[in-house]
Amino acid sequence: MPDMNLLPSEIKRETLVKSEDTTDEKFGKRPAERTIQEYMQKGVINLDKPAGPTSHEVTSWVKKILELEKAGHSGTLDPNVTGLLPIMLGEATKAVDALLTAGKEYVCLMKLHTEVPERMIKSVLAEFTGEIYQKPSLKSAVKRETRTRTIYYMELLEIEDKSVLFKVGCEAGTYIRKLCHDMGLALGTGAHMQELRRTKSGPFREDDTMITLHDLKDAYIEWKENNNEEPIRKAILPMEAGLSHLPKLVIRDSAVDAISHGAGLAAPGVLTVESGIERGDPVAVFTQKGEAVSFGLAKMKSVEILKAATGIVATTDRVLLEPGTYPKGWKAKE
Repeated sequence: MPDMNLLPSEIKRETLVKSEDTTDEKFGKRPAERTIQEYMQKGVINLDKPAGPTSHEVTSWVKKILELEKAGHSGTLDPNVTGLLPIMLGEATKAVDALLTAGKEYVCLMKLHTEVPERMIKSVLAEFTGEIYQKPSLKSAVKRETRTRTIYYMELLEIEDKSVLFKVGCEAGTYIRKLCHDMGLALGTGAHMQELRRTKSGPFREDDTMITLHDLKDAYIEWKENNNEEPIRKAILPMEAGLSHLPKLVIRDSAVDAISHGAGLAAPGVLTVESGIERGDPVAVFTQKGEAVSFGLAKMKSVEILKAATGIVATTDRVLLEPGTYPKGWKAKE
């Protein structure tokens, strides 16, 4: 049986080859080959946020531990919520936006105000799967306007008396506290969110890449005091890991510098494209060495990109690779 509990970014894509080319080893650098300083400046941490501090405080501690000037988190978690908090470091903070719109998964403990049969709970979880309307709570920091959000899946994990443990995969910006409240109204019992943990955010998971602040501190000290890079390279991931949920376009060396200067991606520059891209979808552009060049929006579908001889196939909304990393393969207009 295929796993139905998938976020949109987890749907498998095929790599379609448009053209072939070689890459010049004199230019650019594979993410794993970056010096430790470059690696940290273009890094992302899959952090396990503890209950208590705000997401902003946790990000500030990461900056202090790693002695960095810049760091940014993606998808704020309330102080009492635990779990996945991706933190982009240094230059990688430019890629935070690519994660903000990615789907999320949570495990939630909901407290019903009256016990109800299991079939009713299963029924209400099914009823709230799909497109729902939400109005942020009075406590929320955002404008209180009714908006639609998609619940991709809900799975009942356990029931004990009035406590209901369930897993939910949802669109970014879904309020789980409000979801519990609304399901309580639908059940006629009332309900509230008791505990919440984020278990997925875009490409990040509760797996062996997830670390605590203590792990990070230990890894940094091991590098600083014993010149052992291994733990810090394990604790920090290349920023490209934070873009791996986006459909990917791989480009020729000769196209890289134009994109680094903010130009749109033209059809002749594309070597491979992933399947399933629709116009307007967010896409990430990579070099043949696996470096993130930029991300933007597709102007053509996958099949159109594959066939196109001319035209812009994707916009460049955020540049991630420094201009001049690759030689100019384009001529500026007079």
